[in-house]
Amino acid sequence: MFINRRAFLGTTAALTATLASPTITRAQSRPHVVVVGGGAGGATAARYIARDGAGAVDVTLVEPQRIYHTCFFGNLYIGGFYDYDDLGHGYGALASDYAINVVHDWATGVDREAQTVTLAGGATLPYDRLVLSPGIDFVEESVPGWSVAHQGRMPHAYKGGTQVELLRAQIAAMPEGGTYAMVAPPNPYRCPPGPYERISMVAHYLRENNPTAKILIADPKESYSKQGLFEDGWERHYPGMITRIGPDMGGNAIEVDPEAMTLTIDGVVENVDVCNVIPGQRAGQIAFAAGITDGNWAPVSAYDMSSRIDPNIHVLGDSAAQGAMPKSGFSANSQAKVAANAILAALTDARAFPARYANTCWSLIDTEDGVKVGATYEASDEGIVSVDSFISQVDEDAETRAATYRESLDWYEAITTDMFV
Repeated sequence: MFINRRAFLGTTAALTATLASPTITRAQSRPHVVVVGGGAGGATAARYIARDGAGAVDVTLVEPQRIYHTCFFGNLYIGGFYDYDDLGHGYGALASDYAINVVHDWATGVDREAQTVTLAGGATLPYDRLVLSPGIDFVEESVPGWSVAHQGRMPHAYKGGTQVELLRAQIAAMPEGGTYAMVAPPNPYRCPPGPYERISMVAHYLRENNPTAKILIADPKESYSKQGLFEDGWERHYPGMITRIGPDMGGNAIEVDPEAMTLTIDGVVENVDVCNVIPGQRAGQIAFAAGITDGNWAPVSAYDMSSRIDPNIHVLGDSAAQGAMPKSGFSANSQAKVAANAILAALTDARAFPARYANTCWSLIDTEDGVKVGATYEASDEGIVSVDSFISQVDEDAETRAATYRESLDWYEAITTDMFV
């Protein structure tokens, strides 16, 4: 069996770190930062704290997956533009090059008074500062008839990993002229353009492999990110293939039956061959275990991403209620750098810099037809606020769209390097 270097690092150096990580005691001279979640927020925060702390801070990263498959760019795998292995990244370099203690386990509890994190395997990790970047969890009952128990038949494919592989396999197995249906999520949710880029990538795959197939979107939202750009692209590249039913047509009255493979929209039953259910979302479970949510998300200070309930805990990325930034990998990476700087300033003699944030979300509509939206942000007492913004235009020429797509490829390489290397 061939194992590439990236996978080798993830299964050797990170495994060594895991085996060498029993319960940590406070008989240590350096402050200890525990980071829960090894995605765009958590891996970046761990790396920057360990790197810029120059040995003055001990860092433990808790992440159950030994190989992390990014949720962002998962749609390009569905469309056939990326291989699944291209999305996988290991933690070996974080362990070997930055002396981060990488623990592959689930964080199950937080004792804020004792300042400890409990792991499923039984270990207890003390912390001086805690960073939570667990991504999303789903709101049960948000789509009547669906629960996570049904994800094998009606996948969400919205956390990366094997769910994306399953969805692509189901699409490939559709009968000629079959129907792919998506139940789109209500606001707020991870990656606002994500469901609609997925529609584009599914349409691209079907046009090449099953051109008489149909796509049906049941959407509870009146509008969505980059709507004009997506709908213009669908009309140009996939005419007659895609139908979106919004709330004005019953898209907010949805029910699914995983056993019968039906989608009911405002009382009308549709038989479908693939049903991609993306349910309502909330902060990752560990934020609830820590008791720092408002019932859905974790409110934070825009100045350092610290919890408004407990300033010794910082919440990054999708789980945070921080203001105007969308829930995206770019946002989480940007927020992680602000939090890392604030943590080092609090625990060492490092200089604290004013919080500055940025985000860009790229979406691929068809081969070399890429679009983007983004903004820069700053901190305020009310939350993170937008300073300026930009968005692709409908009438852009082909070279501009191709350049936007190539820019997204460069960004993927840059952010995954920033996270893992």
